[in-house]
Amino acid sequence: MKDLNKILQGFVSRRILVLGDVMLDHYIWGKVDRISPEAPVPVLDMQKEEYRLGGAANVALNLKALGAKVYICGVIGNDDAGRQLKELLTRQAIDASAIITDKKRPTTLKTRIGAVNQQIVRIDHENREDISKTLETAVIKAINKTLPMVDAVIIEDYNKGLLTELIISETVKTANKLGKMIAVDPKQKNFFNYKKVDVFKPNYGEMQKNLGLIFESEAEFDKQAKLLKDRIKCNNLVVTRGEKGLYIYTDVSKVHQIPTFAREVFDVSGAGDTVISALTLALCEGCDIRMAAIIANHAAGVVCGKIGTAVATIDEIRQSYSEHKQNN
Repeated sequence: MKDLNKILQGFVSRRILVLGDVMLDHYIWGKVDRISPEAPVPVLDMQKEEYRLGGAANVALNLKALGAKVYICGVIGNDDAGRQLKELLTRQAIDASAIITDKKRPTTLKTRIGAVNQQIVRIDHENREDISKTLETAVIKAINKTLPMVDAVIIEDYNKGLLTELIISETVKTANKLGKMIAVDPKQKNFFNYKKVDVFKPNYGEMQKNLGLIFESEAEFDKQAKLLKDRIKCNNLVVTRGEKGLYIYTDVSKVHQIPTFAREVFDVSGAGDTVISALTLALCEGCDIRMAAIIANHAAGVVCGKIGTAVATIDEIRQSYSEHKQNN
């Protein structure tokens, strides 16, 4: 087994394709010290505005921050948000050649307005309908062109219309044929369509929602996790559970529970993106699933200590790992 430094250093040689719903995150921050005379709502005096990569694009940014060469495939609109998103990807040296523009739908834009590090409201501008058949064909062509060049594909599903049943099945089939690792971060719509993948990573709430259950005990969660793993035939089921950390099912007889390593939690936005990014890179480096999950949870702990969607660096993971030696 490689030591931590060799694992982290190996990230720079990895090539990863991120396939999923790309978004542009728009942040407006300010201060509130009065109520509007027009309606009983706070008046925000804007002090700061910024744009960040969101959704699948944030996963790509996380991978890039960890040193990997990143390719991204998704759909944007022919609008200012789409152009800004591509510009941000280019600025980060993320290969956006597989990003496809659809003139009939907007780029997913999420505007978050907040004061004193507290979000007040979020405004979403998006189209969640499935992409057209023509676009579907173009996306599959872009995926097939990129897959031979990478070590793994991460599928980021936010139910924004990109990931149709055909795109999912063709991607999984081609990746398996080429021997490429497949990691999936699912949402509700396509939850059970991801079969025969290497990593399937729902969060606890998503798992309950898609199974139509509320787990009354740890025993019930454990039972349902094992049934889910068998149902979708994934190699590793990884369930994120917030402050309880990660629960990993590799076979019916062994479960790993990895605690959270966050020192202070300011914002959990994007923590799941960080987990799947670090987890995939560590598995590409030959880690067993437990060690890969430990590295991923350290990365997530770093990100939770930052405001807004953020990334972890190799040095920050190394520092977190050193500070929590007794729990690794």
